[in-house]
Amino acid sequence: MSWVLGAVLIWAAGWALNIWLARRGEMRAIRIAVPVIFGLTLLAMWEALVRGFGVSPVILPPPSVVAQTFAASTDILWVDFQQTVVKGALRGFVIGTVAAFVTAILIDRSQFLTRGLLPIGNFVAALPIVGIAPILVSWFGFDWQSKAAVVVVMVFFPMLVNTVQGLREASAMQRDLMRTYAAGYWQTLVKLRLPAAMPFLFNGLKIATTLALIGAIVAEYFGSPTRGMGFRISTGVGSLSIDLVWAEIAVAALAGTAFYGTVAFVERIVTFWHPSQRG
Repeated sequence: MSWVLGAVLIWAAGWALNIWLARRGEMRAIRIAVPVIFGLTLLAMWEALVRGFGVSPVILPPPSVVAQTFAASTDILWVDFQQTVVKGALRGFVIGTVAAFVTAILIDRSQFLTRGLLPIGNFVAALPIVGIAPILVSWFGFDWQSKAAVVVVMVFFPMLVNTVQGLREASAMQRDLMRTYAAGYWQTLVKLRLPAAMPFLFNGLKIATTLALIGAIVAEYFGSPTRGMGFRISTGVGSLSIDLVWAEIAVAALAGTAFYGTVAFVERIVTFWHPSQRG
């Protein structure tokens, strides 16, 4: 019972501290501290409630056990990280986003592709990953190539739609002004339309970062060599190694956060002029 009471006190203390910090102003340190304190509060409550109610580690291990497993399994986690994130997610992300950007340029120059390809893209984007992944795994094999193929399919169409929309962002008056300067298509694209499209491009890239990691992990459920995050999670659940499963989830969360944060940081530098980046 003391553990449960401790969880309530931890929640109250974290809540009170965050309210106090929120009233101190909009300093950068405070904006960082509030979510960090909230996350640490949730972890402490998780530990206290699991121990207080005597939850079996097979169902939900406490964070301390997950941390011990994380520290003891860094070699396994590193191999899985390389297989899933570096080989599958990152390579698929690069291939898919570059292919989407090039396709968007072709669509922009062709009315036929605009009317024919975009509806197909919206249809494919709505397909569930669990339906596509087994087919691509059977086509490309069990190694990282099939995971990268799944990632390409998942990131291609969100990036394509955002890029096409961004290329239409420049107004007719701005395009007419470029024509009065005798600017051709490529000059107008580089000097006017691409800068105006940057917020849309980065929106597509941020969506693609989350989809890439999800696609690579889910694809490993349907076939993988004896390594990878998805492989380790599926086999860990089967062998009741739930602490290792949570360690893999922690690695995936950290990798996804770093991936998304990197894109968001670059976006803030490139699109400093956009109203969304002010304040």
